[in-house]
Amino acid sequence: MRHAETVTFGGSALNRAAEIRGSDADARVERSDSRSIALWRGKPLFCGEDCTKLAILPTDHPLFHEAESPRVPPIFLGLSEDGSAVFAHDVSAWTPPDVDEGKLGQFFDPTQQHHPALPDDHLFAELRSVMAQLSPRDAELAATARSIFAWHRSHRFCSNCGEESRMAQSGWQRNCPACNTSHFPRTDPVVIMLITKGNKVLMGRSPGWPAGMYSLLAGFVEPGEPIEAAVRREVFEEAGIRVGAVSYLASQPWPYPSSLMFGCAGQALTEDITLDPNELEHALWVSREEMLTVFSGQHPTLKPSRKGAIAHFLIRNWLADTLE
Repeated sequence: MRHAETVTFGGSALNRAAEIRGSDADARVERSDSRSIALWRGKPLFCGEDCTKLAILPTDHPLFHEAESPRVPPIFLGLSEDGSAVFAHDVSAWTPPDVDEGKLGQFFDPTQQHHPALPDDHLFAELRSVMAQLSPRDAELAATARSIFAWHRSHRFCSNCGEESRMAQSGWQRNCPACNTSHFPRTDPVVIMLITKGNKVLMGRSPGWPAGMYSLLAGFVEPGEPIEAAVRREVFEEAGIRVGAVSYLASQPWPYPSSLMFGCAGQALTEDITLDPNELEHALWVSREEMLTVFSGQHPTLKPSRKGAIAHFLIRNWLADTLE
């Protein structure tokens, strides 16, 4: 796809400056021109009307001194066009009043949190709620920081010997002090498939999704498996549909917590659906004409994939006949 990188989280040409990670980047935290974003329990700090702009704070902001996680120092994200350093701080040590833990664990968290050291329009919010409205740079910074912090939370201990590892390389590495093993951020490859047969596209929904929500089928790529084979295997396992020709369309980093989505097109060879109830609650074929009513919000039961997700991007381009 000629415009593949316009997908949300598709990149903003951020200079990640890997060559200065370590002591050089860490020393820049104290510089007056350095800036940082903040995340609380995986929720970035946004600002402005409807919270559609990533909040950028000076690295000496009182928020970071009060609420920074003692276990996770700031992470170096890269350099801005003017050469100033951009960091991310984890402020999950802060405990807001009246936190609704039940809503925090939902598929989509509608709650927002405000820290008293910040202006009224600065709120921690679920990234899914605003991802489609973010600028490419804000989206890349938020997705990168969310994924790296999630990796640090889930990989505190060395997988080789079990000792607690230590953060290194400005957040892009963990080193074990006991066995000297180095660990690096994990990215999980996932295929997501625009499976068509004639004028129809295959859609499915997982148990627990909001009512009416359907999306393209997706699944993890297994070790030793090419992307094309993963597409055919996942579609057959989940829906019993045989797939022939497979082609790559676009990719999207997906920070929930650290996937890389490979968007593919596949031609269905069969049409009868046989569900695996452990994978899908329901699946169906949707015609192009019916999908147009879904995207216009006029369908009586189906809702479109979430804006900002690669599923929405692929279906929209299929409807517009702009997949090439």
